[in-house]
Amino acid sequence: MRRGLSLIGPMALVLAACSAPSQDGAAQARDTVVLGLASEPDTLNPMLGYAPDGGSLLFDGLVRRTPDLRLQPALAEALPEVEGTEVTFKLRQGVTFHDGRPLTGADVAYTYEQVLKPANNSPIRGDYAAIDKVDAPDARTVVFHLKHPYAPILQRATLGIVPSGSDPAATATPVGTGPYTFGSWTKGDKITMTANARYWGGVPAVPTLVLAYAADDNARATRMAAGEFTATELPPKAVARFRNEPGVTVHEAPSADYRGVMFPLAQPVTGDLAVRRALGLAVDRSAMVSVILAGAGAPAFGPIAPGTDWHNPAVTGSAVPDRRKAVQILEEAGWKPGADGVRAKDGTPARFTLMYPAGDSLRKELALAVASDAKQIGVDVRLAGLDWSAIEPRLAKDALIMGYGTPFDPDYTNYELFHSSYAGQGLFNPGRYENAQVDRLLDTGRRASGEAERKKAYDELQRRIAEDAIWLYLVYLKHTYVVRGDWEGITVGVEPHEHATGGLLGTVVNWKPAS
Repeated sequence: MRRGLSLIGPMALVLAACSAPSQDGAAQARDTVVLGLASEPDTLNPMLGYAPDGGSLLFDGLVRRTPDLRLQPALAEALPEVEGTEVTFKLRQGVTFHDGRPLTGADVAYTYEQVLKPANNSPIRGDYAAIDKVDAPDARTVVFHLKHPYAPILQRATLGIVPSGSDPAATATPVGTGPYTFGSWTKGDKITMTANARYWGGVPAVPTLVLAYAADDNARATRMAAGEFTATELPPKAVARFRNEPGVTVHEAPSADYRGVMFPLAQPVTGDLAVRRALGLAVDRSAMVSVILAGAGAPAFGPIAPGTDWHNPAVTGSAVPDRRKAVQILEEAGWKPGADGVRAKDGTPARFTLMYPAGDSLRKELALAVASDAKQIGVDVRLAGLDWSAIEPRLAKDALIMGYGTPFDPDYTNYELFHSSYAGQGLFNPGRYENAQVDRLLDTGRRASGEAERKKAYDELQRRIAEDAIWLYLVYLKHTYVVRGDWEGITVGVEPHEHATGGLLGTVVNWKPAS
């Protein structure tokens, strides 16, 4: 849940290009695609954390991912061998930035140096902590010098590259090498882009791209129905109205994207392991999948998705609640029923606030379900739908319906979520979890070179997180999209939590009007 790293806020202008009432309108719709997105970025600067996992259409990394999650060369000529503490990339020839400057190794080195520079305070700096320095011995060569062997280094090479000398503090007017060039950014409204006529990978078939932002799910659904958007992502229940609409296609994409309850661990109720374990038994994940997700998802019990290589199948549970056992756990821990039906321990009622971002209908429904299920075992959950500006100051005190998850290397996200060095750093480890054994497992997974050793570490990590019940994992999602018109080139793969400009919508670079 890295807010601001993806592209999505309301667009007041109704673009005729998105509806097709006439031949002229239909022709324009083939030239302009409008993507309705749910969160707007804080910056378009890769050095400041914009789309580091390759979701941007403005920038290229040294490598990129295919829809089936394979890595392939992008600005690099080929995938290098990864062994020891030196990794060398050869750059593709003939690549230029949007302003015409040729790409060189100095640009790559500069980009990574600025991310790593403490004075720049890049929010993604910790992701690249294994890098000691990056050298450019010549125009086409880049050498990464690592502090220690780091297995996911190629996964981290998706970071967008900027020209040497770019302002590390700049938040707009970006210059990259990507398939689209920057046009304009109306904050709170939209970003416009134009196809890069010199793109090394071939000129996109869609000449003009508009990224329109609308945080409210219902607002996006309404505007999609009105013809303002060519495509958008919506909660599973919200796509039902579009399934039989002529000229519209609904796509479902599998994902490693989960929703769960983040517990503040320093609070008397949510800090009690018995309460957290009891809630894990009380919630009805099966009903959440069938009712709230309309079947487009699966129960969740941990941070690494089933079906991915790194999942520990021993970390699972029943999707059907066991409230008798939940009550037993609470009773044994001293949480006794009160006259008002709310349990209490040493004068403290079993009550806490559960926040969710206002406008996110899916998280609101999940919060309501958690509160209803918790009531069955005598735990009073008070709900609060808030803007992110109000949520973040309260993370140490109140619980939150959160979303994370990635099908990439398990070092991604999990290190920041569970390592004690990140405790209380905004949306990283917001519950302030500290466990020395978990820290060691995360460090082993990051540093070990052998896959078997890494798998063992991440299997144990998942087991310990489950034992400590530091999150209440609820569901894994299928991402559901609505696309207007007949397009070739739309591809579906396993998606991470941050999917707004990656995933299905990120394949817009390959879209072509069907002949």
